Amino acid sequence: MILPAPIQNMVQALSRLPGIGPKTASRLTFYLLNAPDDLAQNLADALRELKSGIAYCQVCFNITDADRRECEICSSTERDSRMVCVVEEPLDVLALERIGAYQGHYHVLHGALSPIEGVGPEDLRIRELLERVRTGKVLEIILATNPSMEGDATAMYLQQQLARYNLRLTRLARGLPVGGDLEYADQNTLLRALMGRQEMG
Repeated sequence: MILPAPIQNMVQALSRLPGIGPKTASRLTFYLLNAPDDLAQNLADALRELKSGIAYCQVCFNITDADRRECEICSSTERDSRMVCVVEEPLDVLALERIGAYQGHYHVLHGALSPIEGVGPEDLRIRELLERVRTGKVLEIILATNPSMEGDATAMYLQQQLARYNLRLTRLARGLPVGGDLEYADQNTLLRALMGRQEMG
């Protein structure tokens, strides 16, 4: 059965999203086709506003409202601008903000180094991070890149670039998850947990 072009276009557009295959895209398309008009209209308006109403903070490159130069975190006087946590994506900022324990600033790289995918230092916001550090106002950099090959490579590269500056350089600790069993942990996780052991008491 040949579907009308608008349905084919919608299925194609949805299947380009991460985690959505052709079957899910088809189900969503037919759901929207039969849904009340206001639901489809609200979705279309939200998509349009997502692209036009969002910009990147000119300091940390996290997402913010399009009419703002700085995000809420960078413009806050209650946060410690001398401490900068470097993350890969804006979603990482949300994850750290959820715990409510970190009161410093952020720097979003928008990716990680990946030579296989052709992502080099010039494709990330590394130059801007180094410019922030050159001002001398940053005293500590926390490297919070993902615990993956790309994240580790990015952290090592940043460590080399930041070594010449007089600042404290730290990396998020890694180890065993709460509630996890030793027998199910992989060798890398066990090794890092052993190396990162702490004094008791």
